[in-house]
Amino acid sequence: MEKVQGEMEIERWERSEELSDAEKKVIQETWSRVYMNCEDVGVSILIRFFVKFPSAKQYFSQFKHMEDPLEMERTPQLRKHARRVMGAINTVVENINDAEKVSSVLALVGKAHALKHKVEPVYFKFFTGIMLEVIAEEYANDFTPDVQRAWAKIKSLIYTHMTAAYKEVGWVPYPNSTM
Repeated sequence: MEKVQGEMEIERWERSEELSDAEKKVIQETWSRVYMNCEDVGVSILIRFFVKFPSAKQYFSQFKHMEDPLEMERTPQLRKHARRVMGAINTVVENINDAEKVSSVLALVGKAHALKHKVEPVYFKFFTGIMLEVIAEEYANDFTPDVQRAWAKIKSLIYTHMTAAYKEVGWVPYPNSTM
């Protein structure tokens, strides 16, 4: 199921589409419902991410050898990371009308993942796709076609800013990576 080799997104430094004011409002409204259950939703997103892209577990020493999603779900480290991820997304959504703040937050996260954690940037494309998948399933009544389009734009915005941070720091793939 995992498809990592041959991904060209890293080379194509994509551009994100501008969000309209109505789309920003829709994102904030739907996110407020999601964020009420941030840890559980974050854990669901991470578990599905690791199930679909098991090579992503290599960046997490605490559970990289775990195969059982239920075992991973119970680890305090995964729950803590889920809260941090959801907190970062919350900061982006809360500041969606402040492009500089969004860019700054995502640049910090991107640079940390590039320089400190050595995470291949393509995993952010995978992660944001899984994030939308889980949110659309868990909040199906709220996830109308218009809401889906708005979230697709924010997914692109997150990925674009994250990869721009990698480019800015002169990202060189880590020698032991699976890419």
